[in-house]
Amino acid sequence: MKSAFAESRPFLMLSLLFGISYFFVNDSNIPGMYLIAWKGAGVGFLAIYALVRLHRIDGKIVGAIMALGAIGDMALEIDMVAGAAAFMLGHVLAILFYSRFRRHKLGFSQKIFAILLVPLAVLIAWALPADRTQAVMIGFYCLSVALMAAMAWTSRFSRYQVGAGAILFLISDLLIFARMGPLETSVIPDLLVWPLYYFGQFMIATGIVRTLRHEMAADSADPVHA
Repeated sequence: MKSAFAESRPFLMLSLLFGISYFFVNDSNIPGMYLIAWKGAGVGFLAIYALVRLHRIDGKIVGAIMALGAIGDMALEIDMVAGAAAFMLGHVLAILFYSRFRRHKLGFSQKIFAILLVPLAVLIAWALPADRTQAVMIGFYCLSVALMAAMAWTSRFSRYQVGAGAILFLISDLLIFARMGPLETSVIPDLLVWPLYYFGQFMIATGIVRTLRHEMAADSADPVHA
């Protein structure tokens, strides 16, 4: 128990510290590079948490997914295309990861939700930007986020933590696209984009780690807490 605390809590606390505080400092006068690093630290420490808590290939994969998210967070402040590319790589890796952990039985409503989620999200994303020349590119990017969310929702990880976290991530991105259209002058994206994204990532990382740690503990008959 003490070992689990020593290994994981500092990184989770640092993630929460940077992730929550960034919401309050992102419009401050902090020099640009420091603020960019601050932004990336929230999800960056989740990557370290996954690497430390899962001493196997799964930990490296989850750590890489989170690291690509942190890189995307920082890159977006410099170049939108580079940031989007980092996120897309992370989504593709997450889709492949979730495909290894398929839920064997899905309720009818859950199947319908997962099936409809992708086309509906892509259609909404495509319809949002006022500049229609960007619609196809945004729809294509949203496809990767929506597929990631659908795969997380139908995986055997906790639907109320990992699945819900992925849905929060998707909603955050849709709000970013809405800022390019109907919510251009609204404060809603400013208030919700970062909290939904960060806590979505937090829920994903901790949910995956907790599930796999418990499975490892069950296999070894040695209770372990994430």
